Parts: sequence; structure tokens; C-alpha cells
Amino acid sequence: MDVIRILVNSLEILLIGYFGFASIYVFVFSFAGLFSAKKRKEILQKQRKFAVLIPGYKEDSVIVDVAQQALKQTYPKDLFEVVIIADSFQLATLDKLKNLPLRVIEVFFEKSTKSKALNQAMKVIGDDYDVALILDADNIMEENFIEKINKAFNQGYKVVQGHRIAKNTNTSFAILDAISEEINNHIFRKGHRVVGLSSALIGSGMAFDYYFFKTTMANVNAVGGFDKELELKLLKNRTKIEYLNNALVLDEKVQKSEVFANQRKRWLSAQFVYFGRYFIPGLKELFAKGNVDFFDKVYQMVSPPRVLLLGLVSVITFTYVMLNLIWPSNFMVIPEIYWYASFSLVIFAFAFAVPKKFYSKATFNAILTLPKAFMLMLLSLFRLKGANKKFIHTQHGTINSQ
Repeated sequence: MDVIRILVNSLEILLIGYFGFASIYVFVFSFAGLFSAKKRKEILQKQRKFAVLIPGYKEDSVIVDVAQQALKQTYPKDLFEVVIIADSFQLATLDKLKNLPLRVIEVFFEKSTKSKALNQAMKVIGDDYDVALILDADNIMEENFIEKINKAFNQGYKVVQGHRIAKNTNTSFAILDAISEEINNHIFRKGHRVVGLSSALIGSGMAFDYYFFKTTMANVNAVGGFDKELELKLLKNRTKIEYLNNALVLDEKVQKSEVFANQRKRWLSAQFVYFGRYFIPGLKELFAKGNVDFFDKVYQMVSPPRVLLLGLVSVITFTYVMLNLIWPSNFMVIPEIYWYASFSLVIFAFAFAVPKKFYSKATFNAILTLPKAFMLMLLSLFRLKGANKKFIHTQHGTINSQ
């Protein structure tokens, strides 16, 4: 019995340590996100030349419209070039793209990855650009997006993340995906900038000093989660990442449970891979050089995703409630008040982070699918083997009504 008690109590301590800290973490940055970040003054008045890089793999259903929309920027036409990086596109799609005032770079790989596509395109287009702006093949920028990015570069930033929002909320899973992204925007981008830390990157809607991006990407060989590897390299070098909450990019949200599961499996796998790779360097950077930004990013690699955090904290808290009702003299060492506090912090963090527009009947209906999303995420934890070694494509352009 003593051995069982020791094992149970040790597990309790580990769980409250892991989930308790994660709850405090999201609450602190979510609360910070309620305020405005301090803005730098412009130190230059310059209009830069942008390479708008749009890599796509078999994205025939969306790429032509995305390309047409990308050309509608209010920024001077001679100062930005749209570059479609076409991997496995149909000939009819390529013909349509080549009739538009943009550049098409065809790429061919035995094993396709976004980082390979970007690196190959930059070899072809050369160095006559100041900024590399990265979009996904389903992304649509608001018309003054480049203007806003250029202003941030005039403030001295070399890396800028835009605000990605949902293009569609037509299914329950699309609504959940849209809310999840807004929570992450609020906590890991806006909240972090308010306290002076770097914004997290998100894989698209982001811009970099061109030479800086080209030379850095040359050493990035990620199959999945290339933005995570890039982000860690930037923060290790103490490069601050800005976030523009008012620079909007529309992004298609996943609509089906199987797509949701595949996407999350890829993300989870990338997180664990990079945590294992950078944990020791992160500790060294923190204690030897005081690089809080870098260590904070390493911690994010092992922190529970928001759906899992909400689900597991809820389950554990409910378990404690039931145990105390039916077995008051149980030998749990952690008082249930700690789990009540953890649960409350998560709920408040999410409440602060979810935009008011999502407080609707459609969202309430979507919440009913949260248990399914939680189970898919939980099951993904047991299916991560090899997920970061193969390219997992998320299909776009199949927006259906509920």
C-alpha cells in the first residue's frame, strides 16, 4: 500500500506541476493580451521591395484566386512581386497562373517540404528584394497588408508576424479551429509582445529581411514545422519578432475531423522534436546569457496544446471532485483547491482570449464537438512516430456548408 501511495502521490505532483504551471502561463499572457503593446517610432521612411512567396503543393483549387487577390495590394506595384512556387500543379493551373502579372517557379522534389520549396525559389529569383513575405497557398491578405508590414520594418524590425484570421467558419470544426488560432494569437503573439517578449511565428502571413531570411533558411531542413525551427534560430540570435494585430491575413480553417487530427499530429510531432533538440541549449541560453525569449520558446515546445490543456485539466479536476464525494478519506496528497485554481485560470485565460464575435449560437454548437476534438488530440499523442519525417498535406479549397 505504501508503494502505491508513493506512486500515486508522485504522479499527482508531476501532474499539478505540469498542468498547474501551464495554466498560470496561459493566464498571465492572456491577461497581458488585454492591453496594448508599446510601439516603436519609425526610424526610417523607406518603401522596400517585397517578394511575396506563396509555396503550394497540389493547391489547384485555390491558388489562382489567391494569386489574383495577392496582386490587389495598395502598395506600389513595382515594389512587390508575387511568386507562386508550384509543386505538383496541373498544367491547366500553371497556364492560368502564367497569364497573370506574377512569377511562377516550378519545383520538383522526391519528398516535398515547404522549406525546400522556399529555398529553391529564392535561388531562382535572386537577391533583388528587401523583404520576403511568406503566405500559404490558401491565404488572402487585406489590401494594405504590405503597407503595414513595411511600416514595421521602418520601426527597425527584421521579422514581423501578421494577424491570421479565419477565412471560413462553416462547420463546427472550422469554428473551433478559428477560435483556437485567435486564442494563440492573443496569448503567444499579442500577450507576449505586451510584456516585451517576441511574438510566435505561425508559418504564414510573416515577413523577414530578405537576405536575413535567405541565409537563415539555407540551414533549415525541416519536413514539418519549419516555422518552429526558424523561430528557435532567430530567438537564439536574439532577433526580436514583432506582431501586427491589425495586419490581417485570411486563412482557411480545417472543416473535417480527420483533417484536424492530421494537422494536429504534425504540429505535436514538430513540437516534441524541437523540444528534445533545444532543451539543453535553452537552459544554457537562459542561465548563461539571460536569453528569456529563447527559453520561453523552448518551453512552448513542451507545453500542452490549448485543447488538451482545457480537456485534461477539466478531467482531472472532475476526478478530484468525485473522489472527494465518494471517498473523503482518500490518500491524495494534492488538495483539490489547486486543481480548482488551475481550472479557473484556464477558463479565464480562454475567456480573455476569445474575440467577442465568437460569442454566438454557432460557437455554442461548436463547443459540443470539443470532446471529439479533445479525443482526437489525445489520440494523436500516441501516433506521433514518424510524423515529423514525412510531409503531411492539408487539403484546401473544399469549403462546404454545414
